[in-house]
Amino acid sequence: MADTASTSATATASFPRLLGDVGGTNVRFALESAPMQIGPVTALKVADFPSLEAALRQFLDGLTATGQPVPRHAAIGLANPVTGDQVKLTNHNWSFSIEGMRRALGLQTLVALNDFTALALALPHLPADGLARVRAGTAVLNPPLAPLALVGPGTGLGVSGLVPAPGGQMVALAGEGGHMELMPATDDEWVAWRAAHRQLGRVSAERLLSGAGLSQIHAALAAETGTLLLAPLQPEQVTDGAFQRNDPLCQRTMTVFFGLLGSVAADIALVLGARGGVYLGGGILPRFVPALQASSFAERFVAKGRMRGWLEDVPVHVVTARHPALPGLARALAGRLDREAGNA
Repeated sequence: MADTASTSATATASFPRLLGDVGGTNVRFALESAPMQIGPVTALKVADFPSLEAALRQFLDGLTATGQPVPRHAAIGLANPVTGDQVKLTNHNWSFSIEGMRRALGLQTLVALNDFTALALALPHLPADGLARVRAGTAVLNPPLAPLALVGPGTGLGVSGLVPAPGGQMVALAGEGGHMELMPATDDEWVAWRAAHRQLGRVSAERLLSGAGLSQIHAALAAETGTLLLAPLQPEQVTDGAFQRNDPLCQRTMTVFFGLLGSVAADIALVLGARGGVYLGGGILPRFVPALQASSFAERFVAKGRMRGWLEDVPVHVVTARHPALPGLARALAGRLDREAGNA
């Protein structure tokens, strides 16, 4: 769930509004000039700044220097849980108080939320050309609204969803579904699972369905086949080997990855009742859509015994839009300001 810091709602309709998406390597800022009108994105290197506040201050100072209006309301998406005022980034040494940073920057409102929660909020607002279909289906859209599921392998395995609430609203879920149990099906999947179990103990979905998971799967298959590795392959070496060099072991690795992903995505769809569709986000899949479409993903998605018929109707898309979380941040901020206005 989002955590917020704000003062009064005296300027709830004011624009521009600041949107920020914080990743492990880059932090991206953009201005929303009117509802869902998001301007160009400015990307800054996380390593160039001692804190998120410093990066935000440089962006805001740049607006002042060029005579642009300075936003007083902001929403920031972060690649880690947000459970209170104090936030510490998982993949960087930045830490901060939401309220303290709001005061320091002179903002009236600052909303901080998990980046996958923001992406879930963005799903209804993504353009058609920002989605790539993996399997067809008949989405239940309206009426009544049906839940949407979101799964995304990247640095970890992000899981969220968008579920209907009273009044016609849709609420984004903030959870840790990437740490659910994993059930292999093929021989190669069991090889990867057993190797991970020997090394790590419990094997969550994230252990294999992530960038690090690609390296883990490849190393397990290499050991099983007696293939000597001077060092474990990095995730990009695995994908390059599979799709650029036609390396058989890397190709088997991607077969395991796509198959397990199909099974996990279907589990999440069943848990959420996601008849509105399943969306695949994260940093890995958008680069390999044709390979995913040609893989066993679609068959594994429906291979759930008695629930096959139910899953046959669920469409699956990859989110290919650039900076897809920004519309979700805009929605989170608008919702916060609307609630403040209603309570004023």
